[in-house]
Amino acid sequence: MQLTKVTVSSYFRPSTGKKYVMAVSGFVLVLFVIGHLLGNLQVFLGQDTLNEYANFLQNLGEWLWIARIGLIFMLVVHVWTSVQLTLENRAARPVDYGSRRYIKANTASRTMIYSGLVIFSFLVYHLLQFTFLKVHPEWAHLKDARGRHDVYSMVVRSFQEPAIAVSYVAAIFLLCFHLSHGLSSMFQSIGLQGGRIRRILDTWGPRVAWLIFAGYAAIPTAIVLHLVRLPAGVLLP
Repeated sequence: MQLTKVTVSSYFRPSTGKKYVMAVSGFVLVLFVIGHLLGNLQVFLGQDTLNEYANFLQNLGEWLWIARIGLIFMLVVHVWTSVQLTLENRAARPVDYGSRRYIKANTASRTMIYSGLVIFSFLVYHLLQFTFLKVHPEWAHLKDARGRHDVYSMVVRSFQEPAIAVSYVAAIFLLCFHLSHGLSSMFQSIGLQGGRIRRILDTWGPRVAWLIFAGYAAIPTAIVLHLVRLPAGVLLP
């Protein structure tokens, strides 16, 4: 009896398998986006609260890095499957229609690949700034009164820079524009596409996406409007 060799590449070859992988990886990333937002919103509770949260994460040690590596892997898989599916769809229809009529496909769904790549680029910059401290490295050694890394002051000072604040809001807008279609389509990719479920997903997907945008955008907006300020005595370059 001859055994058939099964490889990872053969699993990903069917478009249905890629859609499933893209949906699962997207779901994991959405959970992270929501969790990250809840953590970031603690900036409104003050320096001590945000720094305590950041200190808790740092004390996770190797578990934090395992989570980071897992998320990066999920992000790469999500982008890779998105690009592959886009190329396959174009190859399957090499001759463009003379006149296109987009019936169900809205702007968000038609530009998913482009918004996704822009978001990916922003995340690289965001990690370099707030995680690896390669942007403004002079802020890497800031300490609060309890000797913890002063993440609060670093965040406030960063968003006091108009270019950083505007680019952040623009990137989050693209992310949530991406999610406004992705939140519903990822569930449909794994088979949840019945009439009633479809209507719920199509209605609440965009609403959840724009609630996420409002939460993230509130942080730099509050800092620019001086509703959230540097603690007394903190002087940063």
